[in-house]
Amino acid sequence: MDSSSIELPGSEIAAVACRDGRLCIHFSRAYIVKTMTGSRERTRWWQSGTLILEGARIESGDPPEGPLICDGGDIDDNIFTYRDMIPVPLATRGRIRCDLGFRDTDRRLITGGTALRLEMTDVPKYIEHILAAG
Repeated sequence: MDSSSIELPGSEIAAVACRDGRLCIHFSRAYIVKTMTGSRERTRWWQSGTLILEGARIESGDPPEGPLICDGGDIDDNIFTYRDMIPVPLATRGRIRCDLGFRDTDRRLITGGTALRLEMTDVPKYIEHILAAG
């Protein structure tokens, strides 16, 4: 089965905005790793998009201002935790929590919510092949 996921460490965030219970994390460059069934190689791409959290409750003070480089973190989706990555596509409801760190700052974005979705925009742009070890 083919799969894709955003690598959070290094992904570039243009802005973080929260209004009326909706938190939007706008990625100017989300780095995506794609794996094809039967292939030992993976490919790296970049694409812009927005991670949208509904029913957002920010636990860490004001959202950090962009632009930012993500240092990684956790996305909790009910009983699952995605560490340093976001599966593509993503649309879920339930107990959602995000805990993200950012390069060159000790500030974190920690928030809970009731629904989470990822909306990718534009066309993915190829960067490189990632050769399998071994």
